Amino acid sequence: MKEVLAVIQMNKMECTKDALALIGFPSFTAYKAYGRGKQRGLPVAYPAELKEEEVKEKRMKYLPKRMISVVVEDEFVPAVVALLMKVNRTGNIGDGRIFICPVENARRIRTGESGKEAVS
Repeated sequence: MKEVLAVIQMNKMECTKDALALIGFPSFTAYKAYGRGKQRGLPVAYPAELKEEEVKEKRMKYLPKRMISVVVEDEFVPAVVALLMKVNRTGNIGDGRIFICPVENARRIRTGESGKEAVS
């Protein structure tokens, strides 16, 4: 099993959720996340009433994002990653990142099932 972690733009959350459900992965965990990449945040202009000699532009420390986690069997990883790439790619800075991590085991608390039975 693998955990696919994706950091995506906030406005892409609904279409990502719908697309995952469409290919058979309706279950995932979503988190609010904040971070920044190489761009070090988006430029934000100060109000026009500031004096000329004052700084006119400031960079945000962190950008709001969403992080989703989907645990899938190894053979489904390429399909999930391809879908996440297709749905979330705009071609602009800040589209996000995808990480694939190994999962040793899983347990369903309610029934005690383990392995892939606990995930499905």
